[in-house]
Amino acid sequence: MRSIYFKDGSIDIINKDLPELAKGEALLRVRIAGICNTDIELHKGYYGFEGVPGHEFVATVEKCPDRPEFVGRRVVADINVPAGDYVGDRRHVAKRTVVGIVNHDGAFAEFLKVPADNLYVVPDDVADSSAVFAEPLAAGLEVSQQIHVTGDMRVMVLGDGKLGLLTALGLKLYNPGVLLVGKHEDKLAVAGGQGVDTYCIDKVEDLTDLAAQWDKFDLVVEATGSENGLGYAIDFVRPEGTVVAKTTSHKPALLNLAKVVVDEISIVGSRCGNIGLALSVLEQGMVDVSGLIEAQYKFEQFNEAFEHAMRKGAMKVLVKMQV
Repeated sequence: MRSIYFKDGSIDIINKDLPELAKGEALLRVRIAGICNTDIELHKGYYGFEGVPGHEFVATVEKCPDRPEFVGRRVVADINVPAGDYVGDRRHVAKRTVVGIVNHDGAFAEFLKVPADNLYVVPDDVADSSAVFAEPLAAGLEVSQQIHVTGDMRVMVLGDGKLGLLTALGLKLYNPGVLLVGKHEDKLAVAGGQGVDTYCIDKVEDLTDLAAQWDKFDLVVEATGSENGLGYAIDFVRPEGTVVAKTTSHKPALLNLAKVVVDEISIVGSRCGNIGLALSVLEQGMVDVSGLIEAQYKFEQFNEAFEHAMRKGAMKVLVKMQV
């Protein structure tokens, strides 16, 4: 099978053997995959990654000996794969792999394998181009599962990248006044068109002035993609408020811990979310992800697709893995 392979900053299309299935695993034929900012960070050296990346995908189940009812179905998957028996949340099992990120070949290939327990069937009326957002939308919705978000809270999402947009759109279901702050009018318009309040800044340095002028927020979600984003987010939150950190970067974060201590600010890390919840939101049309799609490429054009995705300010770039 053809696979994309990352190593030492290079991107190659290689041939690999089909994955061999262990008990409980399914063989998936990838239909479409999305390029995530995490993939770009992996290419830059995050986690010291070498292998087949890709964790946002829709696939068709080719084989699933232990769960034959899945065969032929369109699916998405939880990307966290526990090793052996486990207790608790699969996302935080110490001995786990992560599809396309940690010691597990990902979806930038014609086929991949995942445990059948990780699979979620895509509803018939949810198109591939929407279902491929299930994983990042789940990550955005995860904030609402970690924090009790009420309608009267002052909520800000900082950063209008793909994850920031999805997070704001997801939080809008719980808080009608959520504010999305970013630098790109066209991106902010995607969220604004679905009822999210937005504010556009000219440059990142403007955030310092705004934080001094605005009333503080109860909840600030940092999704800037920058190692400096958490520092800015802390400036906007009230004493005893909460900052949710979404950014993962290959660069270390810079943070003024004195303010965190003095103002008794809670910082909550937030990662993957519930794929089933995201699919339900998509099926009901509660979030429209179509405005986030900037381009689609064929598998053979992967290098071109990746270069596109790396452009500053790029929206979601999708790769059709099958003809």
